[in-house]
Amino acid sequence: MLNGNSIGKALILTCFGESHGTCIGVVIDGCPAGLPLTEKDVQVELDKRRPGLTAVSTARREEDQVEILSGVYQGYTTGAPICMIIRNRDVRSEIYEQIKYKPRPGHADYTSFIKYGGYNDYRGGGRFSGRVTAAYVMAGAVAKKLLRTLNVEILAHAVQIGKVKVQRDLSYDEIRKNTYRNPVRCADPEIASLMESEILEASRQGDSVGGIVEGVALNVPVGIGEPIFDSLDADIAKMMFNVPAVKGVEFGVGFRAASLRGSENNDQYAIRRGKIVTLSNNSGGVLGGISTGMPLIIRVAFKPTPSISKKQRTVDLIHMEETEIEITGRHDPCIVPRAVPVVESCLAFILADHAIRSQKIPRVLSEKEE
Repeated sequence: MLNGNSIGKALILTCFGESHGTCIGVVIDGCPAGLPLTEKDVQVELDKRRPGLTAVSTARREEDQVEILSGVYQGYTTGAPICMIIRNRDVRSEIYEQIKYKPRPGHADYTSFIKYGGYNDYRGGGRFSGRVTAAYVMAGAVAKKLLRTLNVEILAHAVQIGKVKVQRDLSYDEIRKNTYRNPVRCADPEIASLMESEILEASRQGDSVGGIVEGVALNVPVGIGEPIFDSLDADIAKMMFNVPAVKGVEFGVGFRAASLRGSENNDQYAIRRGKIVTLSNNSGGVLGGISTGMPLIIRVAFKPTPSISKKQRTVDLIHMEETEIEITGRHDPCIVPRAVPVVESCLAFILADHAIRSQKIPRVLSEKEE
């Protein structure tokens, strides 16, 4: 019986842990042997999503110091399962005792209470907290290193927060240069300032905002993907929907394709420098569930953080009475900035899984020197 804690076919991610439990962890099975990997490699990625660093994120302060427990020896992966954890240290669970039977609107409190008969860990959202995405980032760090053997590069950046949107096409150099230079993870510095103001204003009002993260994969080989039910875009979308608060995913022009004519939407072919390319990329780098070799472009929509300080209506699950709830504690007024590295990691992981399945990445990466 499958319980939904794993994803992948050749490269398999299994995550464990809860928001206020001992740790958040991941087991990665199927990673080829011979990949150089250290805790520093993983820490660089974890630091991108670490809480408590700016005014637009939660005040919860966790070091998120990774520990590699297995699968790596003398600086190389061994081919055995890789287990990594970060420990939860800055935990304050007492406020959740007061509302354990009053489900917070917008959270999974009610659904998890029913599904698990009240035995679910409700502290900080437990298993359903955004904190579990740290496991995705740890796995993404490994996936990114695997993809570098194919010269595949993964980028992501915030393109909308609340009503503030990036209004122009950004170059990949701008995305590389600017994204992690501001607290909202936007590659347009002028728009980044407006996004930050949007978040802070919502926070002052006891409210929150959502937004959109765009992910890009460059130099993806042609032919990756396993149609019909393991299509590349289908698997990527599934992985993205496993990120708490994701409510929409689109590739290329996405929903805008519905308003285009075929002559406008079709990506026509050409040859440039001896390579087959398309003159546009409305498909977002995927056709028939298979990579086209063009940049893979995905946009992921996040809902506003459901934990807000405004008074809201709920019910008492024990007394079956309507009541009200005021949520206290430490919460992100907008999760989009910290979701940027998560989108990177999710995109990287699925691409690495499919690259192994397509035999683009071998099971042993290099012969070890004696």
